This record gives sequence, C-alpha cells and structure tokens, in this order.
Amino acid sequence: MEVFWYKNAEIHEVSVEIIENTAILLNRITLIAEVGGNEVTNPFEVTEVYIKKADGWKLGSLSFTKLMGPADR
Repeated sequence: MEVFWYKNAEIHEVSVEIIENTAILLNRITLIAEVGGNEVTNPFEVTEVYIKKADGWKLGSLSFTKLMGPADR
C-alpha cells in the first residue's frame, strides 16, 4: 500500500456559486505531496458542493480532477 502525505496546496483561483440551498466551490490548486517516498507536484481542479441545512452548511461532494496543464493559468 502506497502512503500519501499531502505537504502543501497552492491555491491559484477560487470561485463560488450559490443556488438556493446549494453552494458550489471551484478551486484551481497545485498539490505537492509525497507518494511512496517521492515528492510529486500536480495541478488539480477541486470541486466542493455544500448543502445548507438547519444547523449549517454540510459537505455533499468533494472531487479532485487532475489538470493536463498548470493550475495557475
């Protein structure tokens, strides 16, 4: 089993769209991690979906999509 150690996430761009009781956050990041003893750097688009409940915002979905080019465009 490979061990992942997330060292740093450089955030380049953030956008938020709120539609009624749903918030969609898009984040372009560069993720720096250690995987199996090797440091790797990869660009990602992170999508977070939150649903507003009576006791506050709850995370409904979280996904990472690896980008083919740099995240800081």
